[in-house]
Amino acid sequence: MAERVGNLAGLHATEVAPRKDVMEDMAGGTDGIGDVKTAPIYEHDKPGDSSSTLPLEDEPSEEELHTLRHVSDKLPWSAFLVAMVELCERFAYYGLSGPFQNYIENPYHDPSGVPGAIGLGQTGATGLSDFFQFWCYVTPIGGAIVADQYLGKYNTIFYFALVYMLGIFILFITSLPVAIENGASLGGLIAAMIIIGVGTGGIKSNVSPLIAEQYRGTKMTIRTEKNGERVIVDPGVTIQRIYMIFYLCINVGSLSSIATTEMELHIGYWSAYLLPFLMFIVGVVVLVVGKKYYIVRPPKGSIIVHAFRAMWIGLMNKGKMDAAKPSYQEEYGNKYKTPWNDLFIEEIKRALVACRVFVFFPIYWVVYSQMLNNFISQAGVMQLHGIPNDIMQNIDPLTIILFIPILDRLVYPMLRKAGIPFRPITRITMGFIFGALAMAYAAIVQHLIYQAPPCYNAPLACDAAMLPDGTILPNQIHVAVQTPAYLLIGLSEIFASITGLEYAFTKAPPSMKSFVMSMFLLTTAFGSALGIALSPTAKDPKLLWMYIGLAIASLIAGGLFWVLFSRYNASEETMNELENKGQKALAATEIGAVGGTAHELHEEGHRQSEASTTVQRRRELGTEKV
Repeated sequence: MAERVGNLAGLHATEVAPRKDVMEDMAGGTDGIGDVKTAPIYEHDKPGDSSSTLPLEDEPSEEELHTLRHVSDKLPWSAFLVAMVELCERFAYYGLSGPFQNYIENPYHDPSGVPGAIGLGQTGATGLSDFFQFWCYVTPIGGAIVADQYLGKYNTIFYFALVYMLGIFILFITSLPVAIENGASLGGLIAAMIIIGVGTGGIKSNVSPLIAEQYRGTKMTIRTEKNGERVIVDPGVTIQRIYMIFYLCINVGSLSSIATTEMELHIGYWSAYLLPFLMFIVGVVVLVVGKKYYIVRPPKGSIIVHAFRAMWIGLMNKGKMDAAKPSYQEEYGNKYKTPWNDLFIEEIKRALVACRVFVFFPIYWVVYSQMLNNFISQAGVMQLHGIPNDIMQNIDPLTIILFIPILDRLVYPMLRKAGIPFRPITRITMGFIFGALAMAYAAIVQHLIYQAPPCYNAPLACDAAMLPDGTILPNQIHVAVQTPAYLLIGLSEIFASITGLEYAFTKAPPSMKSFVMSMFLLTTAFGSALGIALSPTAKDPKLLWMYIGLAIASLIAGGLFWVLFSRYNASEETMNELENKGQKALAATEIGAVGGTAHELHEEGHRQSEASTTVQRRRELGTEKV
């Protein structure tokens, strides 16, 4: 999901010579983007915290870029502090949401022995859990606006964390036995979902960018290792590693549902929701104590508000984004107010091109969300042998925790050393394929359930399942059969979700990183909306066909994704180039929001034009490295 690089917002502030009509977009394609006049302010960014024992040399040549091995830089400790905050927040999120399916689906003291509280059934539980996920991934847009315009990332995370804590406390209070028995649990749950979702939005949209901003590297350099090998210290590989570690911490935190699902079964829901509350307090303490170590930026105004306004103008002009340029409005009658400059519109175009890659992600998130609801219900009709039916979902984070180090330390370096690129578009495509395999396997499991006695395709709903003591017998198939489905979902996350976060950051123009990250997170909300639409099919005997349909949809989406975007792999390294010196793109925050005048904008455009002309002359003379 994203922003970083010490001045990581300068990640793509590259020197661009003026071009007419066509420009290579930030995702590697060529779209008509009009005149682009960007050139960089000569502002020096400190190199990354690359405290290798051996010296860094010059920038690599074109030949060295393709022949030397690319390695990660050393990561700053402040990045690990941010990762710890995210671990605690995810501990709370997954710890409280892990029991949701049972909490909502099953009645209090259900005869089947499966824990419950509200009793809305599988369809109602799936719909509500999808709503919760949808809400949690819509609110990051609001969180990004608050951070950009008013509070900054750190303060936004802190204040929204307090809101989050209030939501967990409400959930805890209304899950006490006395509250459940008096019918307060449903109202408390809905209130808690809304409040926690608001808190999540303020944290989620800002933690991902904050962790990458702790790294200050801005360009590739050559380093000689102790064994004499010359390697390229690549900020792009460093960002990839940061997100691998970030996602590893997320999944360590998500193991909290092992504890909370055991607690719901053996103690009660109140204890299962008290634990996340206490752990969240620990996260807030780490956030506050580590403040002096973080690299933070003050708010400069909201790019997102201006971006949506500019896109609305483009939409009103038949999709022509140039209509939102001040120069266009000046020429054609000033129909709209445009408190930005032409460069800002070019950056929106580039951001929209980056967002194209995310268009198929909602289908992936529908597949992923099955693990959080329907897989739990599926386990509930199988033989559990004394374990909670919602504990199986922890195979997913365990898979991620196991395979991230293997991929990061062994597989990816071996592929790079062998000269085999495993670039983002390829990785995301693999994520869709693994997601399709997970759904295909889930369909097989569902078929086996429907073939098993005593109730076959009506689990827990036939007379043969009723025992004399009032308990209900599940279909005779062991819950461990589910394991490969969770494993496949975990592998799909490593390839699709982690790479999506990385792509959202690295492909966004300098001033649009928060916006693009919010758009990536929004795809999860769209996936949840699709899940809500599918929830009527989440009942017997339709579940088999639902899983088959999702498998086919994920496979088709992955195929189309590859066909449409595989060309972007060819320009991956070019897109990820970092410049030590660069002109910060003039954002909406630096224009109307902070009192920029029309004269200042005109002067800025003139300076950019002169600077880009100078760059072009240097390139023509062979003195400027391209």
